[in-house]
Amino acid sequence: MIKALNTAATGMESQQKNVDNIANNIANVNTTAFKKNRTEFEDLLYQTYEEAGARSSNNTEYTVGNQVGSGSKVAAVKKDHSQGDPKITNNAYDLMVQGDGFFGVIQPNGSIGYTRDGSFNVDAAGNVVTKNGLRLYPGITVPAGTSHLNVTNDGKVEAFVNGQKDPTEIGQIPVFTFVNPVGLKSIGGNLLAETRGSGNATQNIPGQNSSGIIQQGMLETSNVSVMNEMTDLIKAQRAYEMNSKVMGIADQMLQTVNNIR
Repeated sequence: MIKALNTAATGMESQQKNVDNIANNIANVNTTAFKKNRTEFEDLLYQTYEEAGARSSNNTEYTVGNQVGSGSKVAAVKKDHSQGDPKITNNAYDLMVQGDGFFGVIQPNGSIGYTRDGSFNVDAAGNVVTKNGLRLYPGITVPAGTSHLNVTNDGKVEAFVNGQKDPTEIGQIPVFTFVNPVGLKSIGGNLLAETRGSGNATQNIPGQNSSGIIQQGMLETSNVSVMNEMTDLIKAQRAYEMNSKVMGIADQMLQTVNNIR
């Protein structure tokens, strides 16, 4: 009975983390380019009473083993990088990666953070920046007097300056890809950081090397489905309740044993 109590407790803890993850997905349903997370479980160690293939007598063997598990745990929280739906904004500074890849932004310490959130703007110096003031890599500066900005599918940025007939090319926006994007680390602010698990970032011209293209005047929405999350939430709640029920029954069985005179 003590084993049942401990086993059920691991199940309750696993489902609590699952609910926490679902809550985070739902909370970010309207976050630009947010990628939902999926909780993955694995079973814990087993106590083996009889090994399959061991001797059951002088002339026979066990064809089926006898093992009792000790519960479950959360093995990973995996980010789903599937494409979110496009949202047309007609804002020249709103960009979306259609396909694989991330924008790079220059963080205060000089390192590069990666994001799918393309809701950019310009600061007082004309730099193209995120809503938090981080500069878009490699550093795009819009000239004074620019009436219109054009970003091509392959990332070329052209500024139409008042008084000039032809546009001026002011930079090239790259798209970064990873061998294992699910290995990226979320650091908040719609940013991801490179890890050993993700591999090194590969800088691409948009549309080349299987990387995505850039769409101007659009934003990528979250790929969270509220209907699916609510279904998963109900499943997690029921699993938590069942584990709680197991603990209650195990407690009742212990109480019965303790009351034997």
